[in-house]
Amino acid sequence: MADEEDEAGFEEEMLEDGSSGGVDVGHGRRKRLFSKELRCMMYGFGDDQNPYTESVDILEDLVIEFITEMTHKSMSIGRQGRVQVEDIVFLIRKDPRKFARVKDLLTMNEELKRARKAFDEANYGS
Repeated sequence: MADEEDEAGFEEEMLEDGSSGGVDVGHGRRKRLFSKELRCMMYGFGDDQNPYTESVDILEDLVIEFITEMTHKSMSIGRQGRVQVEDIVFLIRKDPRKFARVKDLLTMNEELKRARKAFDEANYGS
């Protein structure tokens, strides 16, 4: 009985519209959006250079589920129906690792914007 519950936890959950969350390309297969990037990341974190397709698929399902949940949550707070950076930061504020990473990425983005602006002004003389 406990085995049945464990197996049920691994079955693919269906969304309200009957889909499974991936981009359906017909014949029961889904278009994989991040498989190339995930393979590279898995290799970078110590996996084999060519990881099992099943491992990549499971990881991609988890990534898509996380993105979908975060998007839905962020659309329900702040300005209704819109996803804004501040909403994402608000949602991850209690996870120190994610929060620190988002802060680093946002800071780097601002630095890149300033550098591009300075480069354009130097080259094109605004």
